[in-house]
Amino acid sequence: MGAGHDTVAAELARRATVHGHEPHVFDVLRLLPHGLGTGLRRFYQASVRHFPWMYAGIYRAFLRGGAWPRPSGVPLARLAGGRLLELVDRLEADVVLSVFHLAAQLTGDLRSRGALPVPSDVFLLDFAVHRQWLHPGNDRYLCLTDEAASEVCRALGRPVVTTGPVVAPEFLRPPPGATHWQERFAARAPGRLPVLLSAGAWGAASHPAATARLLVGAGYLPVVLCGRNERLLAQVSRVASAIALDWVDDMPGLLAASYALLDNAAGQTAVQALAAGLPVVGFRPLPGHGTDGVRRMDALGLSEFAADGPALLAALDRLSRASWERANRVARGHALFRDDPMECVLRR
Repeated sequence: MGAGHDTVAAELARRATVHGHEPHVFDVLRLLPHGLGTGLRRFYQASVRHFPWMYAGIYRAFLRGGAWPRPSGVPLARLAGGRLLELVDRLEADVVLSVFHLAAQLTGDLRSRGALPVPSDVFLLDFAVHRQWLHPGNDRYLCLTDEAASEVCRALGRPVVTTGPVVAPEFLRPPPGATHWQERFAARAPGRLPVLLSAGAWGAASHPAATARLLVGAGYLPVVLCGRNERLLAQVSRVASAIALDWVDDMPGLLAASYALLDNAAGQTAVQALAAGLPVVGFRPLPGHGTDGVRRMDALGLSEFAADGPALLAALDRLSRASWERANRVARGHALFRDDPMECVLRR
C-alpha cells in the first residue's frame, strides 16, 4: 500500500545483492487471487484520499489493539499462501522477509502450521505498532525503535532486534543535487526558507493548500510534494508563492536543500528526512496509523507534533539553523540508524 513499502523492499534487496545473495521481491497483494489485491489497494487509496473517516473506522476495527476481540488478517492472507509456497519452492529461498503487515500475517500463519519450510522474519517499518503486524508464528521481528521492539516482545514473546530504519545510502551523505534545488528556491522566493509538505506517493493530505497559504503568510516558501495526485498538484499550483511538485526522483537533494519537513504519516519520507538531517514536524496527520505514528515520533523526540497553525509556526521558529533544538533533533534522527536489517536477516 503506497510507495513506502516498495522503497524499503527495494533497498533491502539491494543490500542482499551487495552481500552476495539473490533477492526476489514480490507484492503480496499481487499474490491474492481474482484481482482481490488490486481492489484492496484502490479501496485504501480512495479512503485515505477522499474518505479519511472511513479509513479511521477500519483502523479502529482491524488494526488498533484493544481488550476485546478484533478481526484477524489471517483469513485474507491465507488466500495468497499457495502462490507464496510455490515461489519459495521454485526459487529455493532460504528466508522470507516481510515488509507489509498482510505479508507478516501470511508468513506467520504458514510457519505456525508447518507449511513454510524456511525462516520468516518481519521488518516492522512503522513507528507505532498495530496489531496486524503481529503473529506469533514468525521467527523474528526487526524494529525501528526499542519501544516498538518492547511492544512486539510483550505481545508475542518472539525474538526481536532493534535495527533502526532503512534508507538508500544517498540519504546519509551530502547529495550533489542539493545545489540545484537551492538555486531553484532562491530564484522563486529569495530569502524565504523552503518548507516541504509531504502528501506521500498517492498525494493524500488534509487541507494542503490551506497549510501552504499559512506558510506563505509567515514568510516561508511552501514546497508541496503531491506524489502522483494530479488533482492535488493543480490545487496547490494555484496558491501564490508556493511550489507544487509531482513525483520527485531526487529526494536526497531536495531534503538537503530544505529547512524542515511537514509530515502527516510517519512514513518513509519522514525516515528519509531523519537520515538527511532534516527536522520533521508532524501536522494534520492522516487518520489511523498516520496519527499514531506521528504522535509516536513526537513522544520519542524525533519530531514535534503541531496541533494547529500557531503551534506549527512556533515549531518552525524553534528550528532556526543555529538553534539547539535543531541540532538536538538532527542528532536524535541520526542515532536511529543503528544496524543493517539485511545483515541481521543473513546472520542466522
